[in-house]
Amino acid sequence: MNLDMQRFKAEFFKALAHPLRIRILEILAEGDQSVNEIQSLAGSEGSAVSQQLQILRAKNIVSGTKEGNKVIYTLKDPMIIELLAVARQIFNNHLVEIITILDKFKDDEEQTGTTPKN
Repeated sequence: MNLDMQRFKAEFFKALAHPLRIRILEILAEGDQSVNEIQSLAGSEGSAVSQQLQILRAKNIVSGTKEGNKVIYTLKDPMIIELLAVARQIFNNHLVEIITILDKFKDDEEQTGTTPKN
């Protein structure tokens, strides 16, 4: 059972392992959108967006509903919004660590009067 969960998680994170797919999920976290709307908001060409949406659909992360002549995409699970927020917080925590290290390095330089050599 635990191995099944680990496999699920690995496949799930593989499905998220592309910057455009993450951007699409961020867009859908704001509300349901058509391919053209996603394309416009992502600043990417339609074929790339369609390809990434197909991957997200295959992994059951988004779903599409036909409305007239367009398909409206939505997140299958609203927990994706929380996952994206947690990922953003982890990223911000790493930035804070890097800034702290750089500030300490700068303080050390000022105290010793040395500058790094290029």
